[in-house]
Amino acid sequence: MGSSRDVAVGTAAVPSLLLASMLGKNVSAIKEPLLYLHLAITATFFAGVFQAALGILRLGFIVDFLSHATIVGFMGGAATVICLHQLKGILGLEHFTKETDLVSVMHSVFTNTRQWKWESAVLGCGILFFLFSTRYFSKKRPQFFWASAAAPLTSVFIGSLLVYFSHAENHGVYVIGYLKKGLNPPSLTSLILSPPHMMIAMRIGIVTGIIALAEGIAVGRSFAMIKNYQIDGNKEMIAFGMMNVAGSLTSCYLTTGCKTAMSNIVMAITVMITLLFLTPLFHYTPLVVLASIIISAMVRLIDYEAAIHLWHIDKIDFFVCIGAYFGVVFGSVEIGLVIAVAISILRVLLFVARPRTSVLGNIPNSAVYRRMDQYPIAQSVSKVFILQIDAPIFFTNASYLKERISRYIDEEEESMVRAKGEKISLNYVILDMSAVTSIDASGINMLEDLRKSVERRGLQLVLANPGSEVMRKLDKSKVLEMIGREMIFLTVAEAVSTCDSLLHTCKPGVGNDSIASDNNV
Repeated sequence: MGSSRDVAVGTAAVPSLLLASMLGKNVSAIKEPLLYLHLAITATFFAGVFQAALGILRLGFIVDFLSHATIVGFMGGAATVICLHQLKGILGLEHFTKETDLVSVMHSVFTNTRQWKWESAVLGCGILFFLFSTRYFSKKRPQFFWASAAAPLTSVFIGSLLVYFSHAENHGVYVIGYLKKGLNPPSLTSLILSPPHMMIAMRIGIVTGIIALAEGIAVGRSFAMIKNYQIDGNKEMIAFGMMNVAGSLTSCYLTTGCKTAMSNIVMAITVMITLLFLTPLFHYTPLVVLASIIISAMVRLIDYEAAIHLWHIDKIDFFVCIGAYFGVVFGSVEIGLVIAVAISILRVLLFVARPRTSVLGNIPNSAVYRRMDQYPIAQSVSKVFILQIDAPIFFTNASYLKERISRYIDEEEESMVRAKGEKISLNYVILDMSAVTSIDASGINMLEDLRKSVERRGLQLVLANPGSEVMRKLDKSKVLEMIGREMIFLTVAEAVSTCDSLLHTCKPGVGNDSIASDNNV
């Protein structure tokens, strides 16, 4: 049902961690295992319904609030937490905290030093060394890519043989033990669709569904960009949603995107064969081996190079990334997510409420006008002040823009006095509205007030290249007539040329009011 040619589906570490973390705060997996299981399946059902609804209603922009910086920090923090929790398996600890924050995990590790098993730690370090070595070797010698790919399964095989022949399970190395054979049973009757647990499952499903969706779509977009094709985000949402709804009816929990589509078939067949015939082979698999495999996989998600890149490009994005990371590591997965999204939304609000305004100047020997702070060769135009507004004008920024424009005019007149040594006033204020794609009632009132303000100062307001929607609203509100249709131009160059012509046709000593009267005539 999806549009990606490369995305496969399967359980992923971060959604799994988030699901376990949120479930663990409401139900104990040890004291109430059946309720815990039913809640996990029900949360998956609601996650699927929510994901599919987003796609059907074409509300995919909600996922876009999880920016690249947010995902980098969130994934890195979650990977760090997952790695820290594997210390239980590496050290052979029997009792371990269910909390996910760094302080709780470290406290649990160092208050149980008497439980540390050196046999488990030695085996874990050896497996980790083997996994990282094969990865490094495969990276240096791409033709031996299979070495890294086969390393996890090889680790399981070697670890199981060592335990079997040395009876290490009797010496502090914990093993998986008995695994029940068989395929997942239908779980329609396991769904909890009545209060109060239904509301818990719904809340968990929505939060985890968004994270799983963001991760899956990010994978799909990455492959689409590499292979030069487009994906439909809404179709992906519907596909993920229906997948999780179907999965929740067959004892599956939350899944998201992985790598290649063909792996779906291979993965499904492998899991089916394993469940039916191979589960006895995993009896002697050491938990420390599984912990080592998880650590080696999670380390790759801690993308410190991306964080450094964000620092050099955009400091705010960097702080979004760091906020998400430390929120997850020192708080919880939910806290990290809330911090990152809150900072991202605050940035959007600041961008809307405080839009950029730029003074434009003329590039010599051309009809091109560009930002004077960006192009040092750009020159101001005598008695004409040109200002560019780089955002839609809404109620959130209307007052700011009016104050900012008035301040710009004051600064420009003061700079003219300092440069010429005598009082020289402006005659025209040109607003380049090329980037103003929309305007609301507050924005229209702002333009009307601005026109009155500049006229009281003896200036004429001129608009350059307002969009069709802006023109329509200005026309309906009668502001267009107040400004004067003759003061609306297609380009800044045309506006400057006309203002310059009007200045030269005026007689000496004639004020701006006379110019405006002549223009209206």
